[in-house]
Amino acid sequence: MTTTWKERLLEQMPPDLAREIDVFEGQMELRKQGSLDERVFAESRLRRGVYGQRYDNGKRHDGIETRELEFPSADLVKGPDTRWDAPGMMRVKLPFGGLTVDQLNLLADVAEEYSDGILHITTRQDIQLHYIHIDDTPDLMRRLASVDVTTREACGNSIRNVTACQISGVCHDEAFDVTPYSQAMARFLLGHDDVQDFGRKVKIAFSGCEQHACGLVKMHDVGFLARTVEKDGQLVKGFMVFVGGGLGTVPHQAKVLADFVAEDKILPLTQAISRVFARLGEKQNRNRARLKFLVAKLGIEEFRRLVQEELETLPADERHTAYIDELDSYREEPARQGMILNGEPVPEAFYDWYRTNVYKQRQPGYSVVTVKLPLGDLTSWQTRQLADIAAEYVGDNIRTTVEQNIVLRWAPDKDLPQIYQRLAEIGLADAGANTIVDITSCPGTDTCKLGIASSRGLTAELSRRLVAKRAELPPAIEDLKIKVSGCFNSCGQHHIADIGFFGNSRRSGNHKVPHFQVVLGGEWENNAGSFGLAMGAVPAKLVPDVLETITNAYVSERGADELFQSWVERKGRREMKALLEPYMGLPTIDEQPQMFTDWGDSRIYSIADIGVGECAGEVVSLFSMEIARAESVHFDALIALDEGQYEVAEQKAYRAMLLAARALVRTRFLDVGDDPDNIVSEFKARFYDTELFFDPFAKGKFGRYLLERHDEPPTVVDKDRAHQTVEEAQLFIEATHAAEARINGVITS
Repeated sequence: MTTTWKERLLEQMPPDLAREIDVFEGQMELRKQGSLDERVFAESRLRRGVYGQRYDNGKRHDGIETRELEFPSADLVKGPDTRWDAPGMMRVKLPFGGLTVDQLNLLADVAEEYSDGILHITTRQDIQLHYIHIDDTPDLMRRLASVDVTTREACGNSIRNVTACQISGVCHDEAFDVTPYSQAMARFLLGHDDVQDFGRKVKIAFSGCEQHACGLVKMHDVGFLARTVEKDGQLVKGFMVFVGGGLGTVPHQAKVLADFVAEDKILPLTQAISRVFARLGEKQNRNRARLKFLVAKLGIEEFRRLVQEELETLPADERHTAYIDELDSYREEPARQGMILNGEPVPEAFYDWYRTNVYKQRQPGYSVVTVKLPLGDLTSWQTRQLADIAAEYVGDNIRTTVEQNIVLRWAPDKDLPQIYQRLAEIGLADAGANTIVDITSCPGTDTCKLGIASSRGLTAELSRRLVAKRAELPPAIEDLKIKVSGCFNSCGQHHIADIGFFGNSRRSGNHKVPHFQVVLGGEWENNAGSFGLAMGAVPAKLVPDVLETITNAYVSERGADELFQSWVERKGRREMKALLEPYMGLPTIDEQPQMFTDWGDSRIYSIADIGVGECAGEVVSLFSMEIARAESVHFDALIALDEGQYEVAEQKAYRAMLLAARALVRTRFLDVGDDPDNIVSEFKARFYDTELFFDPFAKGKFGRYLLERHDEPPTVVDKDRAHQTVEEAQLFIEATHAAEARINGVITS
């Protein structure tokens, strides 16, 4: 007799998760019958971790023309312009990145049975499975629930996965282990009534120490940094609390909400923050709806007052402190006794791997092994083998990392040679973890709807070249961080890398050329201590040469022990941009056809999109000349920002947006003149109100940067405000490039 997964797993699933999956399955049926609005269903689907994927609108450009993809369910959709049968992505939530052997084996099974057999680790310590049919998702969720894993609120406007440092609990520098606190926070907020009415998502992180990257709390909506204070002769545990940080298109550094909050107060505090955000956060304008915008709008003092006010009226909840009693019992059990290496013969290359992939725990005889995963991927087969290795040597002490790797904690030192050998046998013993060859990348154009350029293709090429010459790389660059995003949204965290790249495009004649914007000087350490700024866009195919030029210049020009950020700062934006300028020219497709393809993609950009536009056929058009002025003024704004001239930087950034808008307007109306009111009015009437300027996915977001700045100039300009306008101007210019190519070049892809 055949049984369903629902019947087979009924007793193994937590009842609340089982009920929610049943509800979702019922919603799927209503959508199929047309009884549930597609937009409502889309949000419900997202809150179950079921996400869209590239080409799910049923269209794909094959390099010649846009083709329709045929699906069995024809017009049935699972959201606006999202076909029911189109493969999608499922995101699996793993608080603090924690995994057990059973969970790893189950993930291997479901990846193989429902997906393409690949598990992808994300920068939020989640696991993503791609190419999943929505009809399979309820059973997939049930199987995950049977090993206490959920996809609930992995996407959508709620609390995303709560992250934490992967070496918390075994670190030498931490104040204390933040793992049980992150776990308690994730459980408390999962499905909580007060986190269901956000305008956008909220990301929370925990760090055990201040000086390392740790949990990156300064770039999170809400961050908790472990601290202890002495009170009445007793050491009291608690946290410094940050709010309003975030990357995205415009990065914001988090503000300190409280210097110290005792451990038994962090759950009600976060609930109060959630209530304030739900009540006052933006709901209509999605692009201003993150917590960082509310904190910036209100100011940290007013936000703090509102949170305190909310705390005073918060209903009593025994869950606020119930977890405190469990803290003392929280501990990880090693699978084996810790013993030191005893001088036995080791495999060739072991010590190279040991130097970069092994971290000595503070507990004698044990280490953390980092399993370096190229592109954050591992196959189902590798996952099962890795689960076997974990079961034998470390037990359930497994975690994912925000740099898209997996760590095995509590590995006995004496077993490290055997672990290395076992990992080598399954292709997972690459050295160089957490070094320049260990590059982070978002999915980009491989599967993401928003991808502009191939972040994974570029990352694979950079990794291949760097690994090939790794033995000869100068020591000065070994620890540099490289991070790549496929678009401006920073899923690859390019803002906090020493050297970051994010995808965009430029136009040459009637063709698009895939490009990457170069972002230099971000800081990974100190919990994402500072953000890098864009220096200029270069063709995708030239990025490897650009990287070599930058690293060679750093090696030859750096002072003794001078860090990369310090070198970038000392050189200044003008000199850094000069390094890039030899690579910034645009060839014609006849001169260098290889530049018109992206990494890992054989299609030629825009061959079928050639059309007759106002500037068609011109390699250097009027628009190209005028947009260059906007870029030049924007660069001056960057210089002013560097020099601490915040009002000047803000004004120049605004001026750059005006010039970019003027360049676009003049492709239709040459006599627009220089008056800002006229430029904005013409831009709004001709390109914004008509939605010609709208990005296919971000819609009018970038256009509003100019309209809002023009209508409401800031009354006070500090560093944060100047930085925000400079970043927005960069994105507005990028969007102008894209709009001009779509509108006037008849380039539609």
